[in-house]
Amino acid sequence: MNRQFRNRSEAGRQLAGELSAYANRPDVLVLALPRGGVPVAYEIARALNLPLDVFVVRKLGVPGHEELAMGAIASGGVRVVNGSVVDSLGITPEVMDAVARREEHELKRREKTYRDGRPAPDVRDRTVILTDDGIATGSTMYAAISALRRMGAGSIVVATPAIARETHREMRPETDDLVALIIPEEFYGVGQWYADFSQTTDEEVRELLAKAEQLHQSAEP
Repeated sequence: MNRQFRNRSEAGRQLAGELSAYANRPDVLVLALPRGGVPVAYEIARALNLPLDVFVVRKLGVPGHEELAMGAIASGGVRVVNGSVVDSLGITPEVMDAVARREEHELKRREKTYRDGRPAPDVRDRTVILTDDGIATGSTMYAAISALRRMGAGSIVVATPAIARETHREMRPETDDLVALIIPEEFYGVGQWYADFSQTTDEEVRELLAKAEQLHQSAEP
């Protein structure tokens, strides 16, 4: 499949068209996995007139092979472990804890940086549209889903421009809805679905969150 999005913003606008049933609902909140998920989620929140915030998740990479996820941590103190990776590589609890402590530091730094003093949103009994710019293995998204369930979210809708077909099959039962535009059998990386996959910066995240807040407040009656 050769289809590509021009950039994350275009992908978000197209994705918003598939989520119109959630527009203007006071019980719905859009949460983005930073950093790359934020430009996608911003377009969804803007098009559907919904509030936007971030939900920070950090992958726990295998030492020496950091691209391989042995688990992930998320806001709310949740840790998800990839049992097959841990067992096959013989990773000890001590190694897992050491990596988790490092990532916890970065998770808290990002939450403080992005929110700029704003409190985390209350997700209890709300419908959450959880967004990223693409999903390969899904380790970070699974962590986010698990954390939001624990925090009392009413229902969880995962929305992403592209997701690997096998991951889609496995993740769908874990959500209340899973909306994706591209679900290919061969998925080598999220970047393959974008003409422009340049890194989203912390400053861009802050700007988009502030802009979304202003837009939503101005649209309220």
